[in-house]
Amino acid sequence: MANFICVKWGDKFPAYYVNRLLRGIERHYTGDVRFICVTDDTTGIDPKVETVPLVRQPFEDAMDEAFKTSRRRGAMRKVALFNPDLIPDLEGDVLGFDLDVVITGPLNDLVDFEPGKVCMRFDWLEKKRGRFGGHGSVFKFNPQQHGYLYHDLCEHTLKYLEEANFSEQKYTSQRANARDDLRFYPDDWIASFKRDAMRMPPLNHVLAPKLPENTRVMCFHGTPKMEEALVGYNGPFHRKTVPAPWLSENWVD
Repeated sequence: MANFICVKWGDKFPAYYVNRLLRGIERHYTGDVRFICVTDDTTGIDPKVETVPLVRQPFEDAMDEAFKTSRRRGAMRKVALFNPDLIPDLEGDVLGFDLDVVITGPLNDLVDFEPGKVCMRFDWLEKKRGRFGGHGSVFKFNPQQHGYLYHDLCEHTLKYLEEANFSEQKYTSQRANARDDLRFYPDDWIASFKRDAMRMPPLNHVLAPKLPENTRVMCFHGTPKMEEALVGYNGPFHRKTVPAPWLSENWVD
């Protein structure tokens, strides 16, 4: 059995994002699935999803205070997933997803990749700028082996927030790399809708976004999100898109 996990808090993403993520995992993973959602609201979540309460974390008081003077709003609550005591009966590696992703291809390679390591994709923007950093939309970890990612932030919240510029993915990749625990997924397995699927201007106004070959997960970080890309997004000139028809099959249907 393979373990999959996500975290949902607040009302930014409706429950059907969790349910559609489950459907994508079931379609594209060959084997038994355990899917867990750590959340503060279980309303509307499919009963097949195992839910775990998202409680306030020891680092959140210091985090909230620090965010008052920072322009960054990193999703540091995701670090709660690295707590080895969060789900006591959870064993082995876990493949985690943000909710604004769409599963488009086979997942077995992601599950089996580099056992016992923290696995992420190299961040698109950091690579473009020649800097180090992982992208956190898809991440694999083992809570029993990588619990230090949780405990370190609890014990030295401000230190690590400042070092990572208030970014969860920077914190995770930097700390894991410092222990030689970080491995990067092949770039073509995880794609960015706005960087890899959308056409360059002005072709984005007339040609549908593409689904690159060998993509397993499409990330909708930033804008547009899935609903907007599905019907066409009337955003700024360089962000405007016509509908992406492959989203119906991979996300809605």
